[in-house]
Amino acid sequence: QVLLVESGGGLVQAGGSLRLSCAASGRTFSSNAMGWFRQAPGKEREFVAAIGSSGISTYYADSVKGRFTISRDNAKNTVYLQMNSLKPEDTAVYYCAARHTTVVRVTTNEYDYWGQGTQVTVSS
Repeated sequence: QVLLVESGGGLVQAGGSLRLSCAASGRTFSSNAMGWFRQAPGKEREFVAAIGSSGISTYYADSVKGRFTISRDNAKNTVYLQMNSLKPEDTAVYYCAARHTTVVRVTTNEYDYWGQGTQVTVSS
């Protein structure tokens, strides 16, 4: 069982930055591929970024490439999402997710554990 708790969301103006954190419980964090997803009102949950268990492999949605950076600290059981140059269309609830395996995937149904989400609102 893996428990995930996100933090760091909030209200920011367009062009600003936020850093999301996801703290994970359990002793298998270093073996879990991790991902960030988001869901805007009235829309389906979508992939944002993912990172392999070692932190070497990273993947991004085209909409955030060059603006967002995913990273992890296995010693702290934490994964981060640094979000720069934020746009109003980035407004959503952001979710952290974990997989049982080390292999990265980018679809929601391939993740085994989910956090409760943190709200990010970008004003224009």
